[in-house]
Amino acid sequence: MNVSELDILVVDDARFSAAVVNRTLATAGYTRIRHAHSAHDALGQLAEKPADLVVADWLMPGMDGLELTRRIRQNDEANNRYTYVLLLTAREGVDALQQAFDQGVDDFVSKSAMTEQLQHRVMAADRIIQRHNRVQTDYQRMLTVNRQLKRQALIDPLTGFGNRQDALRALDSTLKHAQKRGGAACMLLMRLEDFELQQRQRGNKVMQQGVLAFSRRLRQSVRPMDHLCRLQQDHFALITYQPQLSHCDPTSFRRLYDNLNHRAYQTAAGFLSLQVSIALAASAGNNSADGMLEQATLELEQALAEKRIVSSAASSCA
Repeated sequence: MNVSELDILVVDDARFSAAVVNRTLATAGYTRIRHAHSAHDALGQLAEKPADLVVADWLMPGMDGLELTRRIRQNDEANNRYTYVLLLTAREGVDALQQAFDQGVDDFVSKSAMTEQLQHRVMAADRIIQRHNRVQTDYQRMLTVNRQLKRQALIDPLTGFGNRQDALRALDSTLKHAQKRGGAACMLLMRLEDFELQQRQRGNKVMQQGVLAFSRRLRQSVRPMDHLCRLQQDHFALITYQPQLSHCDPTSFRRLYDNLNHRAYQTAAGFLSLQVSIALAASAGNNSADGMLEQATLELEQALAEKRIVSSAASSCA
């Protein structure tokens, strides 16, 4: 992507600040720059024409930059795209950083250092967007090939994840790797609660859209090398290798649990609320794939009742 090809939306209710941003970006060679005077205006423009990068003021009347970011992330999930969000703020300190990143902000620039930092931060964002777009293009191409080949033996046709057979194969391979090299195989079994009830109430089409939105958020929440599977319509599995058995702990996956449960999923019929229960099973390599899956399945009811990740005793899997 050349500099001139990056589509930037600047969101700021203050004309002077917007003018400074525009001048800084124009000086760096960016020409495709749009402006919105409020977060609501920005969402309307993004609905008509997506942007690669949104540069927004954190503090704006009506809807601030964090809420705008949350709305952008929901829209990105629904449309299977990625928008880089950079906030401008007068806030300083680690707490501000943590708050921004927890809400999905990619980066932020202090207004006191905007003229010195903004150009470099946008250039860095440009490189990240290019890489993401290449990955996304490859991912879509992979899904297309998978559907064309109809690899139903190992691939779930809706999500592109592996199916139950593939999950057992991947888990068995991870167990053997852990036994040979050390470390541990870790499996998180996820269940979408009340799936059949919601399917009767909302219909198959809406639930398929909900499953797709869930699968996209799940893929974005895990490491690229982690293996994802859809075992049946309401059961998913994450299979991952960890260098130590102690790393297979519910606290290590708390952010994943929160990310899957704390925001609704957008469909054509509106937002769909899905409660996700998660059970964890881990082994240093001496258990079977079937045994780990059975063990995690038994823990799902407790995970639902306690609304947390429930872990099988590591000693029983080792």
